[in-house]
Amino acid sequence: MLWLKTLALIVVSPGTIDVLLPWLILRATHARPPASIGFLQVAGAVLVLVGAGFILFVAQAFVRHGRGTPIPLEPPKNLVTHGLFCFTRNPMFLGMVTIILGEALVFRSPALLAYAGVVFLGLNAVLLFSEEPDLRRRFGSAYERYVRITPRWVGKRSPDCAAP
Repeated sequence: MLWLKTLALIVVSPGTIDVLLPWLILRATHARPPASIGFLQVAGAVLVLVGAGFILFVAQAFVRHGRGTPIPLEPPKNLVTHGLFCFTRNPMFLGMVTIILGEALVFRSPALLAYAGVVFLGLNAVLLFSEEPDLRRRFGSAYERYVRITPRWVGKRSPDCAAP
C-alpha cells in the first residue's frame, strides 16, 4: 500500500510541478522545440533523466528504508540518510528543480528558467518553515546530527553517511 501511495504522490506533486505547469508555461509562451537537436537539448534531456532518477530513488528509499512515504500524511518512520541523502538532505526537491532546468534547456525557454527559480524558492520555504521543523520534532538529535554533516541542497558526501 505504501508503494501505491508513493506512486500517487509522484504523479500529483512532481507530475504537476515538473510536467503540467511547465507544459502550460510553454504553451502560454508559444515555445516550441528547436528544429534541430543540439548540445542544449542533449544536456537538458540528461538533466531531466537525472532529476527523475532522484525522485525515483527517494520514493523507493522512503518506502523501503523509511517505512513510510514522501506524503506528509504518512511520513517515513525512520530517518533516511543513505544514498543520495549523503550528498543532499533534499534529493526529491533537488530532482524536481533539476527536471525543470532540463526542460528549460531543451526548449530554450527563459520562462521555464524563471519558473525553476520560483519553484526553488518555494521548495526552500517549505523546507525552512514546515519540513525541517517537523523532522527536528520527529527525529530529534539524530536529525540534528544529520543536518550538521549533510548540506541542505548540494555538497560533498557526508563523511559518515549510513550504508544502504
